[in-house]
Order: sequence, then C-alpha cells, then structure tokens
Amino acid sequence: MLIASQMEPTYARRVYPCFDEPAMKATFNIRIVHDPSYVALSNMPAIDVSEVKDENGSLWTLTTFNTSLKMSTYLTAFVICDFDYVTRTERGNEIRIWARKEAVKNGYVDYALNITGPIFSFLEDVLNVSYPLPKTDLVALPDFGAGGMENWGLMIFQEASLMNLPSDEFTSRKAMIASIVSHELGHQACGKKFCTFWFGNLVTMSWWNDLWLNEGLASYFEYLGATFVEPKLSLDKIFYVHVVQPVLREDSEIDRSLSESEDKIKGSFSLMSLFDNITYSKGASITWMLSGFLTEKLFIRALTSYLKEFSFSNANQDDLWTHIQMVVDAQDEVQLPASVKQIMDSWTCQNGFPVLTLNLTTGTIRQEQIFNKKNRKSTDSYNNTWIIPISWMRNGSSQPLTWLDKSSKMFPEMQVSESEHDWILLNVNLSGYYRVNYDQLNLKRLAHLLENDPKAIPAVSRFQLIDDVFALMDFGYVPIETALELTKYLAKEDELFIWNVVLLNLIPDNFESTLKNYEVYPLLKKYLLKRMLPIYHYYAGFIHQNVDALEDDYFAQVYLEKLFATACWLGLQDCLDLSSELYAKWMDNPEFKIPFLIRRTVCCYGVAVGSDKEWNFAWKMYNHTDSVEEDEDILLYAMSCTKEPWLLYRYLQYGLSDTLFSSNCTSAIISHVVTTDIGHRIAWEFVTENWPLLSQEYGQELLHGVLKVMGRFVKTDVQIQELQVFYNATLEEDEGEAITLLLESAKLENIERAKLLTKVASWLEKNVDD
Repeated sequence: MLIASQMEPTYARRVYPCFDEPAMKATFNIRIVHDPSYVALSNMPAIDVSEVKDENGSLWTLTTFNTSLKMSTYLTAFVICDFDYVTRTERGNEIRIWARKEAVKNGYVDYALNITGPIFSFLEDVLNVSYPLPKTDLVALPDFGAGGMENWGLMIFQEASLMNLPSDEFTSRKAMIASIVSHELGHQACGKKFCTFWFGNLVTMSWWNDLWLNEGLASYFEYLGATFVEPKLSLDKIFYVHVVQPVLREDSEIDRSLSESEDKIKGSFSLMSLFDNITYSKGASITWMLSGFLTEKLFIRALTSYLKEFSFSNANQDDLWTHIQMVVDAQDEVQLPASVKQIMDSWTCQNGFPVLTLNLTTGTIRQEQIFNKKNRKSTDSYNNTWIIPISWMRNGSSQPLTWLDKSSKMFPEMQVSESEHDWILLNVNLSGYYRVNYDQLNLKRLAHLLENDPKAIPAVSRFQLIDDVFALMDFGYVPIETALELTKYLAKEDELFIWNVVLLNLIPDNFESTLKNYEVYPLLKKYLLKRMLPIYHYYAGFIHQNVDALEDDYFAQVYLEKLFATACWLGLQDCLDLSSELYAKWMDNPEFKIPFLIRRTVCCYGVAVGSDKEWNFAWKMYNHTDSVEEDEDILLYAMSCTKEPWLLYRYLQYGLSDTLFSSNCTSAIISHVVTTDIGHRIAWEFVTENWPLLSQEYGQELLHGVLKVMGRFVKTDVQIQELQVFYNATLEEDEGEAITLLLESAKLENIERAKLLTKVASWLEKNVDD
C-alpha cells in the first residue's frame, strides 16, 4: 500500500483548504502523521521525525518538513511508502530515487540515478542558473495516471518511465527514460536569483490558458537534455519524428489554438483537455522554430533576462515576448520582419498551421491555413496569415533565411531555369511548423534528384518531403500518383526512420487485411520488395550474426519491427525463413532469446508458417509461470497469426474460459483475430454466436472495437444490413442509430479507399518494373 498525491491542475483544493490557482503562491509548512513502518516524503527535506500516541495508545510517526519556497498550490506533494532508495550528490544537491525494494535491489533505477545529476548540471549550465533546493526525490510508482509530475523537490513517475533492466543495453529504452526525466527536471531548474524560465515551478503561467509555457518549453528542453546524456541520439531526427511530425498530423484536425483566451477555457473547456499534444508537442515545435530564427544564443539570453524579473511570481506569454524583443533590439545580427509579439501571436493565437505553395516559374509563395478539402468545414474564414520564417536551399546549397509575412509574395531569387538540375527545397530540416506544397515541376525535379543522388537532400528533409506529400494527398491537395513518384528512389534509402514514414503511409497499421486486395497486393509486393531488399538485407545481416551491434542504433530499435513485419507480410521468403528458423531454435531451447528488436514479427510468422505444433508451443510459453508481461502480449498476438481457421476458432474458444485467461485478455484475443485477413469473419461469427456470454463480461466496448474493424470491410448496403441485424438485436434504439451512421460513413470511406487503391494499382502497373 502507498499514498501519493497528484495536484495538477486543480486537486490541491481536495487535499487542504486553499485558493487553488497558479497565480496565488505561498510558502508551505507540511507535517504528516503516518504508520511507523512507512516513510513520508514531501517537497522539502524532513527536519524532524518524532513519535505520537493516538487516543487508543497506538504509536504513530510524525514527520515535519522544512518550510517550502514560495510556490503554486499544484506543486505541493507528498508520498507515504515503504520503498527503498539509491542516492548520489550532484553539486551539493542530494538526489534520491525511490522504488519498490526489489526493484532497487535489482538495480532497475540505477540508470535513472546516473543521468539525473548530469541533466541537472547541464540545465544549470545552459541557462546559467543553480538549483535552489537542498534535495530532489524521484519516486517510481507501480501505477500513476501521468508519465511524470514535476512537483518541486518531489517528482513522481510511473515505474515504466524510470526503470530499466541492467541487462537492457538498448538505447531506445534509455532514451525514453532520459527524455521523461529531463522533461520533469526542466520544470525544476531554478536559480538563487531567478529560474530557468517558465518551466512552471518558479516562474509560473498566470493561468492555465498559457499552460503551453510550462509544458511546451519543458518538452523542448527534454530533447536537449536527453541527447546530452545519450549523445548517440540524433537530436534533430528524434525531435522531428517524435514531436513535430505527429503533432502536424493532429493539429490539422483540432479546433483550438495553443494559447486560448481565459474566457473560452472557463466557458467550454475542461482544464484536463489542455494537457494534450497541442500543448506539449506544438508548444515544443513552436519553441524550436523560435530558437531557430533567433539563434539559440539570443533565445537563452532572453530567457535569462525574463527570469530575473519574474522569479517566484507569474507571467504570461506577452511577458516573454517583451523580453525577447528587448534582446533583439539590443543587437543587429538578427533582423526580424515584425515585432516578436506579432510573429509569435500568429503561431500561438490561431488554430492550425499554414501550408505554403511554391510556384517555381514565378517564384511566388502562397500561404493558406491547411484544411481537409475532402470534408471541408465551412465555419472558418480561411484568410488567416502567419509570419513565416523560411529556411531554404537551392541545388544543395543553403540560402539566407527569408520571411513570408502576407498571404502571398514573389521571391525573384526562387525562380528557376529550364534545367532539370535547378531545384528548390523549402523549410530545410523542418525548422518551421508548416507543410510545403510544391508545384509539379519542382516535385518532378526532386523525384529525379532522389533517384540519382538522394544524399543531396538532407535526411530530415527527405523524411519531411515524403510526409508532407502524403499528408497533402490525404487532405486532397495533391493526387496519390504525385506521392508515389517520390517513392521510386527507395532502393537507395538507408535511413530506417524514412522507410518507416513511407510504410506507415503505404501500409497503415491494422490495414494489412484490407490491402490484401487481389489487384493491389501482388503489385505492391513486387514494387516494394524490390526497393526494400538492400535495407532488409543490411539489417538481416545483424540479426544473423551480431544483433548486439545494434544496441546504439536508436531507429533500429524503434522501427526495425515494422520493416521486418512488412517484408514478411509481402511474402519475402528470406524473412519467412528467418522467422521459422529463429522460432524453431526457441522451440528446441526455451532459454534461447529471439532478438528483442523483431521478436513480435518472428513469433507471428513462426506461428503463421508453422502448423499446430508451433501454435501449441506459443500457447505453452504463454502459460509459463515466469513469462514477463511484454512477452505475454507478443504471444497473445502471435497466436492470432496462424493461417489455420480451426486454430483460430480454438483460440477464440480458449478465450472464453475464465480459467485460461484473465478477462482483459479475451477482448485482446478477439481484437487480434478480427484484424487478420482470414480471421475477421471467424471473429465476427464467434462474437455474434457467443454474445450473451461476452456481453455480461465486456459489454459495449468490445462490440465497438470489433465493429470498427468489421467496418473496414463494408462496401455495400447488403453488408451493412448484415451487421445491422445483429446490432439492432443487441443494442438500445439510440445506440443502434449511432451505429447506422457509423456504418454509413465507414461504407463511404471504404468506397473512397477502393477508388484510391484502383489508382494505386494502375500507377503500380505502369511503374512496377522501373
């Protein structure tokens, strides 16, 4: 048993009487009465531990803590636990990491301890500040609603965010721990005179509508801190792949700006909904762009001056813009086209982001707010303009930064000649938060360049070029053929993170079964395998000979699975043989470890290519008493990969048994089976036949999950009716109506997808032999 607090945003008022608003700050004196066999922790060090008796004569411990610094209520915190800790001192600051006793004993928190001090020192040095508290506790909880919480002096984490097995040499696990720890430390760092700007703890946002000032900046510094302690990570690649690209995908569909007015939030938002990717990732992306056009030197200088003024109090985004403006005015290297406030408000106060369209013949760039042309929302007036920094290159050489400050503008220096070797690339290395739509002429030249000399375009820009063109295709800006032209060069692409973005666009997760279309699949197989072989064989070599050599290859750890899964799905014999061979070795010797990087794929195709013998082995290993949760998940999935319908039936039947599975596994089994190409009908029949039994246990949630997948196969009214009959019999009337709408829209989507696949097929037919 343990107790831990989480006060952000407005839960302090449930713990003690207070005006629970970020702008109201106070010092806190905390005392906790607790069971003597437990330890009590709070923001400050304990200054006294004594015994007290209650009226029944039982003994309790009273722990009294030092008076806190002046801070907001949401940062007060306490934990009462029977944990152990490891400790070290960094520049006079005692750092302790607390966790369950056996986790500490087994060394699971040693890595986190080793990096926490260096990240602290790094932040102190970068921002020229020192940390004001005498101690910092980090606590790993078995269960915690957030990934981590930055309470001053007492940070709380989920175990998964802080623990790593000493035997786990892989950078990807360490990178995750390093980034979460450095995000939460980013909130902490504070000087004796001022603080590392507004990470919240010392300089706090005036109210929650500027939450992005806390979280966006902490997210920005999180990547600087993580790559400082793990220098093998490539900062810019990881930042684009994990921060900028996913939020660009989300932001075009979300109806809110980074900084909303207080009234709007008080009226219609729940505060919790502000803790989303817009706040964290868009906030970090905009900060990245700001630091880029200011230069990091001026950016840090501005933060420093800002902090001197607002330490131990509150600020809003305008206060920051003022301080950046002062620094810009005091120098003459960096020239801006407008005031810092005008530039930055255009990014923080409007929804969405712009798409820039470049016409090479005239050198004109036009901007508009990106919107989905396929289902355009008519409410918004699309005359918004942003003040946009444009980093660009021509024929491989970088050009001076230029600005677009109105809806369209002519740049004579961007007009190109007749030569097909004359090309332009905008938003180089994704330094700005926007997408670029090139005219056909430039795209043709870029595609040609990629085929001849892909390295002429920086890796991050190749990634972005492909991601932009597929996103713009989804939104109806460019035809699918244009996007496909950019994939011809892939045999020469050796970057896994670029392959990953291609595969996610061509073979979206969970859509494999619908892509097994008789027209598209054989063409896709021929076209893609030809291009995948070089990179597949490169990595297969490591798997065969020395997988440990990949321990520092972050992207191999994150993305190799997708590459191998796709190769096997496309029927690459080498991939199927490799899976069978590794799976057979494991069957011969259960101590044998299938390489962790492709374990999921190997188990899946080991079962798929095998017979009931391979399936039964997976079942036996699943029921092994000491299998760890991650392996159980892999096996649960692998057993759904069999190509034998009778095994799938038996598997689903097993799933019904209380004695064989815990209840949350049953719905996972059904979900796995329903997504496979032969399993979707089998699972559907199974659910309808066993519904009385399933509904008591899982109810609507399971039904909606299954329906979502079944919806992918609905193309005719007859198919809708078939599903409808079952739903009408099992659901309330209003839910039935909602399902009808859902099925109708699924049908339209599927018809659209079928049209798209026809286009893909005819393009592949023409290009498959290139």
